[in-house]
Amino acid sequence: MDHLWVIFDMDGTLIDSMHYWRDIGREYLERKGVTGDHEELLERVQRMSMLESATCFKEEFDLPGTPRSIEAEMEDMIAGHYLTDIPLKPHAVEYLRMLREEDVWLCVATATPEPLARACLERLGVADCFAFILSCDDVNASKERPDIFLECAWRLAAEPEDIAVFEDAYYAARTAKAAGFYVVGVYDPDSDRHWKDMQRICDETILSWEELL
Repeated sequence: MDHLWVIFDMDGTLIDSMHYWRDIGREYLERKGVTGDHEELLERVQRMSMLESATCFKEEFDLPGTPRSIEAEMEDMIAGHYLTDIPLKPHAVEYLRMLREEDVWLCVATATPEPLARACLERLGVADCFAFILSCDDVNASKERPDIFLECAWRLAAEPEDIAVFEDAYYAARTAKAAGFYVVGVYDPDSDRHWKDMQRICDETILSWEELL
């Protein structure tokens, strides 16, 4: 890859956070003192939104509060992980610093709200690597649509074909590729079932950041 502009996804790409999202339901129930084997339910809620999961927990376990208040509690819990213990993926910092030394312009395009993403990257000591951090909230669209990638391109003052996008999620990589970007697929265990699809559609794929050093 030889590009002067790069867009990085954050969760599952730069930071090792996806299993925190996967386990947030289990963590919440444990905090509420809900015991027993609920693996089938926990597997089911992984495919739900946070509010849908909260509604399910409310109905299943007759928990106090409303689905909205339960959702807020779970959001606070995941935010706590961003602020305290979610780590960078191995060798990500070395790769980011190497690109900056080569005067490559970097930015972040993430589904995580911008203030939380910024706080996490500042804690991890890499926020200064990026010209800006853009959230899907800022463009009112998920990565099922190209809005966030095109807004990044506009801010970088570059054309999509001249920009590399690093993504771990197949649907987001597919969106970026269809919009004309050069796409590098980044392996994450939580996206393993789509890895062959990633290898098929991406311009490059990597199993770890160490491969690029």
